[in-house]
Amino acid sequence: MNKALLIILSIFAVAIQSCYYDNAEELYPAITDGCDTTNVTYSNNIQNIISSRCYGCHSNTSYSDYGGGVALEGYDNIKISADNGGLIGTITHNPDYTAMPKGSSKMDDCKINQIKTWVAQGAKNN
Repeated sequence: MNKALLIILSIFAVAIQSCYYDNAEELYPAITDGCDTTNVTYSNNIQNIISSRCYGCHSNTSYSDYGGGVALEGYDNIKISADNGGLIGTITHNPDYTAMPKGSSKMDDCKINQIKTWVAQGAKNN
């Protein structure tokens, strides 16, 4: 009798475990950081990032004194740095470039990824 009861309980335990349902999306929800890199434009994103993070040293009036001769004010100036790789190199702190912003922490990953996306899409004046 004990063996029969043990077998029945074992079968019941296996049956219960085999019915367990895990939904991966519920157990491991996607982490979203709110960073939109799908609709990046110069006028809506890049201009604001550059003006708030770079114009202190790289405006058209201060670039020769503080910005190492690199002006980033206005589309044409940003486009030059985007095309020659300097913009991405400096903001990602690539060892081949001078890390920017100088003497400050690297800009957040979202802004960097938005700039990378814009450059990869041709750094258009859009």
